[in-house]
Amino acid sequence: MANTATPPASTHPLRNPHFRLFWIGATISWTGDQFYLVALPWLVLQLTGSSIVLGTITMIAAFPRAGLMLLGGAVSDRFSPRRIMMTTATARTILVAAVAALIWIHRLYLGQLYMLAFAFGVADAFAAPAAQTYLPSLVKPDQLPAANSVIQSTAQVTTLVAPAPAGLLIKTFGTAWAFLIDAVSFLFIIGALWRLPDPPSAAPIASGAPRRNMLRSILDGLRYVKNDVPLFSLLRLTAVLNFAITGPVSVGLAFIAKQKFGTPSSFGLLMSAIGGGSLVGVFLAGLSKHRNRGRLLLLASTTIGLCLGTIGLIRQMSALAAVLFLMSATAAFLNVQLIAWFQQRVDRAMRGRVMSVLMFAAIGLMPFSLAAAGFAIKWSLPGMFLVAAAMVLLVTMLAAAHRPVREID
Repeated sequence: MANTATPPASTHPLRNPHFRLFWIGATISWTGDQFYLVALPWLVLQLTGSSIVLGTITMIAAFPRAGLMLLGGAVSDRFSPRRIMMTTATARTILVAAVAALIWIHRLYLGQLYMLAFAFGVADAFAAPAAQTYLPSLVKPDQLPAANSVIQSTAQVTTLVAPAPAGLLIKTFGTAWAFLIDAVSFLFIIGALWRLPDPPSAAPIASGAPRRNMLRSILDGLRYVKNDVPLFSLLRLTAVLNFAITGPVSVGLAFIAKQKFGTPSSFGLLMSAIGGGSLVGVFLAGLSKHRNRGRLLLLASTTIGLCLGTIGLIRQMSALAAVLFLMSATAAFLNVQLIAWFQQRVDRAMRGRVMSVLMFAAIGLMPFSLAAAGFAIKWSLPGMFLVAAAMVLLVTMLAAAHRPVREID
């Protein structure tokens, strides 16, 4: 008699004690990060009163984050990603605690904040690929969509919940306490990682065989991506989505709120629609059990492109908020599913490099997208969104033309 029993349902990753410990430590650390993200701009403006200086400090952090991301992925494949995360978190703890101490003794100068921002950018370049490389070792492959959903939805919730208490604390006790809270929060992720196991090692190098240098290792990762048709197609889709959405939405929505609706509260409402949609999208991605994931991803990308094209044409606030909610929910859903698929597909020995390429595609083009949007708005606001939509739909069609992409499960 044929066995007709259905396979056991996958347990939720939060039932896994290793993942749960990692999630608790990361959640406390992300909450502390919000205190830092509120305190740093406030402190810079207190010291200088200059928006140009504030923008420069942000840029100082962005350059090493993007420039060293591929190196961070190669390092994550060569060394323990758990230890990399512990090292970067320890360095951040020392730096942020030092800033808090310098504020208390009135010895903080602007140059020290530039160094802090640069150091944080370097730490991000190594910690981000390491985290994406380490996560698949904590859960089973079929739990990765739910695990990524939990991680991203929790991070999203901290950005919604923590800034208000951070602002109140700064107003009452000063910025030093906010930096100190961030320093203490890093101790929780360090403690969690200390108790967690190292991931299984990649295939060992044969005895006596020389290690490839870092540049060759990075190039190996790029070749790996290029030679895998579905991987390369979806990576290209990710890059175009981030380029087409980041600049037009970040810059364009402010202009729409001012020109069409005339109040700052309207801009806040539109941004809330994006935040709410993102939270719903990552939550739904964790619940999704769909087969034929390739067709689902292509449908999601098409939906994003169609929503993007209508943003500059809509004249009613409620309709625009609804479109932004749908677009951001779909983009968040797509993002979780793509990251989980990348983690499931890529060999352990290449995972850090491939995930760093993915993150470089997501953040490396952001400055160019923002700059291009600034120029495009002067030409035509609706035209900018229509061109962005055409880019998304074109790259979706290119991905759909490959049968291996359509057949991703």
